[in-house]
Amino acid sequence: MSTEPNKNSPTHKLPTHPPREPTPEIQPPTTNKPSLNLLTSATCPTTSPPKYPDPRNRDTPFFKSAQWTADGTTLLTLTSHPSIQTYVLPSTLLTPPHPPLTPTSTLPLPEPTSTFSPSPYFSLSHPSTQYLLTATTDHPIHLTPIFSPASPPLASFFLIKPETESYLPITSLVWPSPGTHFITGTTNLLALFDISRPDSLCSTPLLKIPTIPSTRHISKGNGIGMRGTVSALGLQPTGAGEGILAAGTWTRWVGLYDIYRSGSVIANFSVKPSADHEAGIKGKGVVQTIWSPCGRYLVVNERGSEGLLVYDVRGMHKLLGWLSGRDGTTNQRLGVDVFPDQNGNGFEVWAGTKNGTVVMYEGVGMNEGETKPTWEWGVNDGESAVGATAMHSSGSVLATCSGSWKVADDGSSDEGSSDDSDSDSEDDSSSGKKPAFVVEETSLKVWSIDASNGAAAQEFEPLEGDVEEKE
Repeated sequence: MSTEPNKNSPTHKLPTHPPREPTPEIQPPTTNKPSLNLLTSATCPTTSPPKYPDPRNRDTPFFKSAQWTADGTTLLTLTSHPSIQTYVLPSTLLTPPHPPLTPTSTLPLPEPTSTFSPSPYFSLSHPSTQYLLTATTDHPIHLTPIFSPASPPLASFFLIKPETESYLPITSLVWPSPGTHFITGTTNLLALFDISRPDSLCSTPLLKIPTIPSTRHISKGNGIGMRGTVSALGLQPTGAGEGILAAGTWTRWVGLYDIYRSGSVIANFSVKPSADHEAGIKGKGVVQTIWSPCGRYLVVNERGSEGLLVYDVRGMHKLLGWLSGRDGTTNQRLGVDVFPDQNGNGFEVWAGTKNGTVVMYEGVGMNEGETKPTWEWGVNDGESAVGATAMHSSGSVLATCSGSWKVADDGSSDEGSSDDSDSDSEDDSSSGKKPAFVVEETSLKVWSIDASNGAAAQEFEPLEGDVEEKE
């Protein structure tokens, strides 16, 4: 699947930044906090009008999510228009002046989606590695060159329902290292694909794993397995890319699968008792399952929740603890990221909130029960939700993206993007008109983290505005 080298493709690399110094232990709490400085930012570009305008006047795009490529030189963002914007960070990112970011390429999508994945072997200096997997409704899974969005897909992969010959909606996707296979999730089904055997070479996945015994029986599994749309996938980091797969559903279940070895389920359990009764943080469905860097702990992120759940997979799927103080009470997907603690005391969790702030937890996995945020700071004026926090592999650079629709009539917050909401009825019954939606703030921001400033660091409480750009 190699292509001719793209002569216009950027070839420089982000300079290697030394890892930040170890952060102080959180027990007892410390007053020294790292300083955070805004390096550069971008606003969501307004592309050409959509082919089918939104009947509810929601045509202004905003950033929904962001993630780094494997080599840490490029940011990929998903917008609500829908499209995927690619930003190559300048080689002088860490030294002033810091010019605004501009998209290097734009890949328009035929339908809204909540899942995409760049190649796990992406390298900015090798055009043959610069690929992207996208999955949209009523379309095959496409493998597309990132910097040549106008080119036809390099390959297509099909997941079809045999009874109706229709495309199954891909609601989650993970493309792990070393990149030879990828995994998708849909309603009551997981599928494993070989990236080297697309189209007519292999019209069906290598492996299909139903999450319930049967979809045709009246009992829909009779209590066995987990029934529902697989909305989140996370693969345990093992170095070889063959760890345990954690799948989460809108019905608030989590299943652990040994998809590479036995191709079967290990365990499945409901997160509802833990979230509603033990932790009291509630939830409306799993949007993300992310493993700790050591692979021992699983963080479960639900929409409509006031925190995050932490499980020890060695403890028979019993709840280890929960992270409180993260306001995610919205149907919009609010992603989290993890990073290893430099002292070996657990790991860090970075999470955005619906109020325009980011909260950070230290020492996760070291204590049972409730863990409160170590510190937080404001990304915007509270005008929009922070949809993603993406930590650079160096640990010294953090990317955030924010944006959400709000009802123009009274300013109340919309419950997130339509593709993530179970209920999408907000008609104005009194007037018979559709309510107008506006985007008050949307931005992609890149921050530098300096843990060496100690007493010189600012206090990270929710801010009235953005952190000023470092001179």
